Amino acid sequence: MRAFGFLSFGHYGNVRGSTTRTAGDMLKQTIELAQGADELGVNGAYVRVHHFARQAASPMPLLAAMAASTKRIEVGTGVIDMRYENPLYFAEEAAALDWIADGRIALGVSRGSPETVVRGYEQFGYFGEDPRGADLAREHFDLFLRAIDGEKLADGDPAHLGPGQKVALEPRSPGLRDRIWWGSGSRETAIETGQRGLNLMSSTLLTEATGAAFGDLQAEQIELFRSAYRDAGHTGAPRVSVSRSVFPLVSDMDRAYFGLRGSDASDQIGIIDGYRSTFGKTYAAEPDVLVSQLKADAAVMAADTLMLTIPNQLGPEYNLHVLESFAKYVAPELGWLPNTEGPVHGDPVA
Repeated sequence: MRAFGFLSFGHYGNVRGSTTRTAGDMLKQTIELAQGADELGVNGAYVRVHHFARQAASPMPLLAAMAASTKRIEVGTGVIDMRYENPLYFAEEAAALDWIADGRIALGVSRGSPETVVRGYEQFGYFGEDPRGADLAREHFDLFLRAIDGEKLADGDPAHLGPGQKVALEPRSPGLRDRIWWGSGSRETAIETGQRGLNLMSSTLLTEATGAAFGDLQAEQIELFRSAYRDAGHTGAPRVSVSRSVFPLVSDMDRAYFGLRGSDASDQIGIIDGYRSTFGKTYAAEPDVLVSQLKADAAVMAADTLMLTIPNQLGPEYNLHVLESFAKYVAPELGWLPNTEGPVHGDPVA
């Protein structure tokens, strides 16, 4: 690990203890948090995307505001559900965002997670054969990649362009494909991500449960990804991220909020989308203990970027305290380079 950022699920609701009562609160607080994190030297500000829920949904306006009001921090998603996306419009938005951010983006996309509604993407006008919409997500993603690569997809009007002309989308942003990540929750999708030459955003859960620690399972997934990337003939340095809930206990408030969650915490096994799956544990301890625990987490040390999932409803002030505590007491011992050192780079696989 040499970079870290925050991952916000963007929860909001008029519930006791929440400082994030409305969608407006959530959006404005996320921008404020990105601005504060940028000043702290944090490397990334990422948002989760869910539809039909009181959470962050359409991310592009939010990411554009975050990018335009910061200087160095990377902004992105973890992840955009491609089942819901118009791939050509998304390609235009992604290119525009990339220009606004001067390339400081990390767009994580995938099939998406289970929803609170049944086949919600059909309400957006998209239909597929797979009950989980995986075919639809792949179809949309393939067309999105073709569009951002500059393929001439549309027939030009002969009256304007002459006969036989094809037209590509605009705007285009050079190098945008290098900033696209696939959110992977299995070995199979990790291998496919490597074969396609994309970056890997390893999920908050893995759809397998072998009894091995979550970090060890995820480290195996990362190695499979890098091997597939190399074997496919790609010669770059792909990025890899993992996410964890990590809370340095440096104040009485920290201990009140998270002290009990960290004691005897362990990975969890559950069923998601019909798969027996492994979920990572919460890390909450004194900084020196956290350093030892995270150094022992094979996936954290194998990835270039660690996303810290934050309790966004506790507000920007408290979450900036969490990020500052991690930056001050924990991250330097793990190899962290603040955003003042420049953009984050992946590890060469050749």
